[in-house]
Amino acid sequence: MRSIVVHYQEIALKGKNRPWFLGRLVRNLKRALSDLDVVDVRSLMGRIEIQLGPGTRREEAGNRVGRTFGIANYSYARRTTLDLNVIVRAILEDLRDRTCRSFRVSVRRADKRFPMTSPQVEREIGGRIKQARGWSVDLDDSELTVHVELLTTEAFYFFGKERGAGGLPTGTAGRVTCLLSGGIDSPVAAHRMMKRGCAVSFVHFHSYPILSRASMEKARELVRLLTTWQQRSRLYMVACGDIQQHVVLAIPGPMRVIVYRRLMLRIAEKIALARGAKALITGDVVGQVASQTLENLQVIGSVATLPVFRPLIGMDKEEIMNEARTLGSYPISIIPDQDCCTLFTPRNPLTRGRLANVEAAERALPIDELVEKAAASAVVEEFEFPVVALPVGGGTWPQ
Repeated sequence: MRSIVVHYQEIALKGKNRPWFLGRLVRNLKRALSDLDVVDVRSLMGRIEIQLGPGTRREEAGNRVGRTFGIANYSYARRTTLDLNVIVRAILEDLRDRTCRSFRVSVRRADKRFPMTSPQVEREIGGRIKQARGWSVDLDDSELTVHVELLTTEAFYFFGKERGAGGLPTGTAGRVTCLLSGGIDSPVAAHRMMKRGCAVSFVHFHSYPILSRASMEKARELVRLLTTWQQRSRLYMVACGDIQQHVVLAIPGPMRVIVYRRLMLRIAEKIALARGAKALITGDVVGQVASQTLENLQVIGSVATLPVFRPLIGMDKEEIMNEARTLGSYPISIIPDQDCCTLFTPRNPLTRGRLANVEAAERALPIDELVEKAAASAVVEEFEFPVVALPVGGGTWPQ
């Protein structure tokens, strides 16, 4: 079985815009598979066929397909001519020595001009399989389902479906910029926005050489992992030692975390605007830490002119950790490091900041100068997956 048949769901609801979304999905699949032996990726009648060459293991290709957003499910399939005799013969050949207690046949006709209805084809194919194998037919709770899809000039069959990543194809919703801390929350927040079709870039604030490089290495590993879902990422490393010195000298202890986070948001927004991003993403959760009370979230967020999206805002920590484990980011996020914000954590942090008081305290800081300098000196790192890619055509990838 040298084909992978991809089915999409949400794209089918896009009406006149469907061809554009579908074209982006095909392009993303080509990009994800570009270093493998793939003969063709083509859209046909409500599905996408990926035709594998002899040099590619189907499971390896399937893993890439499963990480491509916009896909409801996919199946390892075989293409045949539109002839029931050929289809049945091929199915029996691929079943080989497989055994099961019960089975059923599920048929979909993409072209209704086929002379038999779907139930008629199901009975015909099912009857021949039963005669050849002696298996029982169970339409309600079968151990094996043989899926057959009839197109205009060809047919596919497959024996199961693998769950896809869902959502919308990367790049269809525009660009956003995520403040990546290196902890558990922000990678999950970024992944959720990727699933909605956003191309995510990342900004990481570090205190090297005041603190170790550990948080920088974690940020790289997290972006490397997340890039397997969107194929290309950009990471901005922002050194904030100079900012920290100004804040420590000028801002009262209980207010420092709030002021520092407002500065981080300003810097991230400056980077995002230069990149053409339409929103900022954070991993904030209501009440999780002192800076994430509703009052402090309002005070911190008020400095941004771009929308600030917080995909995890109503989740609890256990839910986020479970999602991080599924994503694969959890083992990276829990590696010990020294977060730059720890330099500002007082014994009694302010939990209900007042905007007027915070703005008054900030007048002691050269805000514009600090933001401009930090954004201009950010170090940009590029990530790609697969690492070595072939030209795929179809336009340019959103940077």
